[in-house]
Amino acid sequence: MKKLSVLGRAFRVTELLFATLLILQALFSFAQQGGNQYNANTRFEQMGTELPTPNTYRTASGAPGKDYWQQKADYDIKAELDDANQKIIGTEVITYTNKSPDELRYLWLQLDQNLFEKSSINAMTKTGGVDAQGMSFNALQNVNAPSSVFGGISGDKEYGYKITVVKDAKTGADLKYTINNTMMRIEIPTPLKPGLSYAFRIDWNYNITNYYGRSGMEFFPKDGNYNYFIAHWFPRMAVYDDVNGWQHKQFLGQGEFTLPFGDYKVEITVPNDHIVGATGECQNYDKVLSATQAKRLQQAANSKTPVVIVTQEEAVAAEKAKPTGKKTWIYKATNVRDFAFTSSRKFIWDAMQTDIYNNGRKIWSMSFYSKEGNPLWGQYSTRTVEHTLRSYGNRTVQYPYPVAISCHATAGGGMEYPMISFNGGRPEADGTYSEGTKAGMIGVIIHEVGHNFFPMIVNTDERQWSWMDEGLNTFCQYLAEQEWDRNFPSRRGEPQNIVPYMKTDKTQQVPIMSSSDNIMAFGPNAYAKPATGLNILRETVMGRELFDYAFKEYARRWAFKSPTPADFFRTMEDASGVDLDWFWKGWFYGVEPADQDLAEVEWYAADNQDPIAKKAAEKADAEAKKQTLSNIRNQTDIKQTVVEADSTMRDFYNSYDRYAVTASDKQKSEQYKSSLSEDERKLLESGKNYYVVKVKNKGGLPMPVIIKMDYEDGTSEIVRIPAEIWRLNDKEVKKTIPTTKKVTKFTLDPFYEIADIDTDNNAFPREPEKPTKFQAFKQGSFRPQGQNPMQQAKQSQPAGTQTSGKN
Repeated sequence: MKKLSVLGRAFRVTELLFATLLILQALFSFAQQGGNQYNANTRFEQMGTELPTPNTYRTASGAPGKDYWQQKADYDIKAELDDANQKIIGTEVITYTNKSPDELRYLWLQLDQNLFEKSSINAMTKTGGVDAQGMSFNALQNVNAPSSVFGGISGDKEYGYKITVVKDAKTGADLKYTINNTMMRIEIPTPLKPGLSYAFRIDWNYNITNYYGRSGMEFFPKDGNYNYFIAHWFPRMAVYDDVNGWQHKQFLGQGEFTLPFGDYKVEITVPNDHIVGATGECQNYDKVLSATQAKRLQQAANSKTPVVIVTQEEAVAAEKAKPTGKKTWIYKATNVRDFAFTSSRKFIWDAMQTDIYNNGRKIWSMSFYSKEGNPLWGQYSTRTVEHTLRSYGNRTVQYPYPVAISCHATAGGGMEYPMISFNGGRPEADGTYSEGTKAGMIGVIIHEVGHNFFPMIVNTDERQWSWMDEGLNTFCQYLAEQEWDRNFPSRRGEPQNIVPYMKTDKTQQVPIMSSSDNIMAFGPNAYAKPATGLNILRETVMGRELFDYAFKEYARRWAFKSPTPADFFRTMEDASGVDLDWFWKGWFYGVEPADQDLAEVEWYAADNQDPIAKKAAEKADAEAKKQTLSNIRNQTDIKQTVVEADSTMRDFYNSYDRYAVTASDKQKSEQYKSSLSEDERKLLESGKNYYVVKVKNKGGLPMPVIIKMDYEDGTSEIVRIPAEIWRLNDKEVKKTIPTTKKVTKFTLDPFYEIADIDTDNNAFPREPEKPTKFQAFKQGSFRPQGQNPMQQAKQSQPAGTQTSGKN
């Protein structure tokens, strides 16, 4: 490869041909971009029939059409938490309103708890075997567990729903029903015509299971109590829509939930010493709270910082006491797609009600957590809830519900439901914690509370398209984390963080546009890659202003409605005026990585045909060539030459200056200058350099080309070239860049914007490879391991002092 420092060519431009320089610039910009052997046209053609045909329900712009419709399901539920047996017993009346143009002869419901039956599809399709080393006890327990999505459950309990009653709510007549794994079809007496409603009753019960952290319970052996996190706990209506008809894909555990909106009234009976948090607003705080707790809640309604409603001391006392009866907590929630609740006698509860958007409407931010979560939870949880609502609301739609709750579920993980989320993150038993634990807890609270927007308000089909809620939410989480703390260690969002996944073999990847249950590497694929893609669109492809406007418009259009991927893609283009089909194809439908190679740089300059200028340039070049090592040494080593010592050895050529300007040169110079136009003269006198940069697309994924040029005077400049530069040749392109300064170094993607998987080929001249480092150590040296910095600081403090768990 030629080196930049010695690359010098000259366009031999005469008076008559000088104008061709501009033409040559254009030719270099598109050099080698033709030919049928490339895939560029495929990559940059419109998606066309790859997206569903627009209609009166969903328009070509990505907005809901004039005939858009969606069903409604209202619930009246009475349930009891059996703390002694870890069981839920319930009865519900569902009123289903048919807003579709279709007549419905039967209704489909989701029975998600049937995932845990031993004969479920999920359990029967578990894979794995015994390796050469045998099998661990945990693995053996998992084989015997009722489902592959959780392990360690023992005993003789049966799991899944026990359906005891299915009746017409008005007549009391039994309804015929069929259970197909996690789905149940109910046959209704007469077809449900458009615009009409039908109400029916279901009685049911099930044994509570632990499921990832999405729902279940946590047992605390020291005090013998349970914290309950109850979700997908009642038979729920499946979605019937214009895209799928009945969406009754089986629940296999990975693809989450698809649900219609409705209104809920829920009565939850629990031991009388339990504290309950739930979707919606409690209707009977006056019956379930003590006078002291009610007074504190009233104080919290006017506080800008969290007020503790149930203190840690009160919660610890409740752990030791025994219940003396039962209480029923009554909740109502309007226009939500689901309902979840939490219950425990161990809970500390804090809250504040603030005007988050300065619009005169206050929203409750609340947290429920046991003492095992402190000091982290008391300090950070509720404030994080409020921050999340503000951050997301500013870039999507304002949070419409009256309350948002963060509940400390387990040591890790998290799960979201309308107005309530179950979140992990727990300090050590001594109250200390690592920076990672703190960031992880704040991050998961932002993520799960953020799910109120995607998919609880923008109601996507999680059973099919995990990325539409997880990816969009992870992107907003990344932005909210950066607004929380300037140095927040976000795991996902920055392009370089997705590089290890993008480097994996293509056989180990699937496109983002894969059905939820068929995704490999679920976290990178459904969370990180779409979130990173949106960040690339915002920062590099579209710019913040265009992206933010379009993203907000998508949320506005589809709030309390159910968009598809095509609705998102079309809206982003419609509201921004940016053609993004190439990006959807590459990033969402493909698995190719970005890998740009700065293969070559050629340096050109216009050759000034002015005789005076030519002689000056030739003289400078000749003087430079004299600076050889021999000539430099000879200046001192040769004291005197023969010619210097004897003047008779001199003649005409010893004093002749071949670069001297003659009268003829001056005459020709005037003639040359007069032949040039004013613009040509300015261009020639500018002394510009022309660098022809050759970039190869080794990864296959088209991306913008971002080039940093470092100049010899210490300054630098960034050139941004849109991805459309690859539209005629997706293998390699050449681009001519004019500069007034000389470039010493070119660098591709200097700010790590495009998730380039190989940055070793991004510089020209090539940088030397980084050395592999080895560790120099002293024999017998010891470095403490296994302690977080708080514990180390606490351990090193003098006696009589104490390190706080807060920072």
